[in-house]
Amino acid sequence: MREREKFGTRLGFILVSAGCAVGLGNVWKFPYICGEYGGAAFILIYLAFLVILGLPILLCEFAVGRASQKSMAYAYHELEPEGSHWHHMRWLSLVGFYLLMMFYTMVAGWILYYAYRSLTGQMSGLNGEQIQTVFDTMQSSPATMIFWTVVTILLAFGVCALGLQNGIEKVTKVMMSILILLMIVLAVHSLLTPGAMKGVAFYLIPDFSAVQEKGIWNTIFAAMSHAFFTLSVGMGNMEIFGSYLTKDHSLPGEGARILCVDTFVALMAGFIIIPACFSFGVEPGAGPSLLFLTLPNVFSNMPGGSIWAGLFFVFMAFAALSTVIAVFEGIISYYLDTFGWNRKKAVAVNAPLMIVLSLPAVLGYNVLSGIQPMGAGTTIMDLEDFLVSYNILPLGGLIFVLFCTRKSGWGWESFRKEVNEGKGKKLPASLRGYMSFVIPAIIVFIYLKGYYDTFVGAGTVALVLWMTFAVALLAVIFFVAFRKNRVKKI
Repeated sequence: MREREKFGTRLGFILVSAGCAVGLGNVWKFPYICGEYGGAAFILIYLAFLVILGLPILLCEFAVGRASQKSMAYAYHELEPEGSHWHHMRWLSLVGFYLLMMFYTMVAGWILYYAYRSLTGQMSGLNGEQIQTVFDTMQSSPATMIFWTVVTILLAFGVCALGLQNGIEKVTKVMMSILILLMIVLAVHSLLTPGAMKGVAFYLIPDFSAVQEKGIWNTIFAAMSHAFFTLSVGMGNMEIFGSYLTKDHSLPGEGARILCVDTFVALMAGFIIIPACFSFGVEPGAGPSLLFLTLPNVFSNMPGGSIWAGLFFVFMAFAALSTVIAVFEGIISYYLDTFGWNRKKAVAVNAPLMIVLSLPAVLGYNVLSGIQPMGAGTTIMDLEDFLVSYNILPLGGLIFVLFCTRKSGWGWESFRKEVNEGKGKKLPASLRGYMSFVIPAIIVFIYLKGYYDTFVGAGTVALVLWMTFAVALLAVIFFVAFRKNRVKKI
């Protein structure tokens, strides 16, 4: 049997895991959600949910990986009681990996394209209408979209082919170090622009009147949802890195460090984007267009704008690529554990497969733009994103928590023993009730609320049908979680 790979250093594990968590959600979604829900008031609620919701689920993934020493392909097999059916849930993870990369590699390709155009001065001096034309032209060109998507896929798989220590750990440590350095430089530059302090005040001084205007429950749900999704928990992204981890240190301390890095990047992204928006009179809650339309317009009006835009999109590219590399490692690990392949063979099979699978999302903006699966104005990417963000991530997180706390699964005592093994902070036994009942209830709420918000405007029939589908998926999971094990008698 092939010896399990391990991280070379503790810092490597922390930066690789943080690199997986640090993605477009931190540096793209967080600033505009923060802007939309009132700045600092939202941040306070978000940080609270990050600790009480995100961290416990992160610990579940790490513990399952480290205890099983397997990828998601066999982790449940290794830890589940005889006669149980948790191992069937592994397919949710594999499907999630592929679905996420089917559109995430495309968006990462957009960022690489913008970095290229910015560094070569092609974005300099453009007005808002011209920047809109650049974005529209990119999306309408299958050749451009495919080229940069393929570049993203080959770069990330190339790193994975080099191995855990020589590829993923070494490259991600460099990327994360440069990413953090670039963030500090960009944040200082943003803070020095005229009028930036208004943005800082918006960002750091809580304004609960803005929360009331948006609705307290809507703000809480937005903070709770983002805290859940920002750590990339639910699919098994973190589980694979837990399987490469030694037992020298307990998991609560490691999880807290990753939480700190992830939060630092998200907050620093806000310091880059929000003061710059205030300096140039741009709405910080502008939505997803903030990254590809609003910010390029801001940079184009700055002295030395092409340099600052280039640095910004290089930083964004590192954030996106770190996630792509991490998810590709999750895919590769399936093939290593299931078929006994080596890395190069797994990469040789999956690289072309991933290119083909990414084509529907790419072509959905041009050749296949007539296909609008979620209603008028939607794209194939919207469907893929919905399946991942509103289904696989919350359901996967629910499965991890139930597996780690239910007697029919791995069980609380086994889970807590694994989490607390090694030097460092320990998980209190008093949290058993909270993790067994409260966290699953929060996840179910996030899951059903996500469905309701998505389909409430689609008509009563569509809403009832989709909500019925959501409840049916939950029923399957709870059937597995609460079903008594049938142990075969010899």
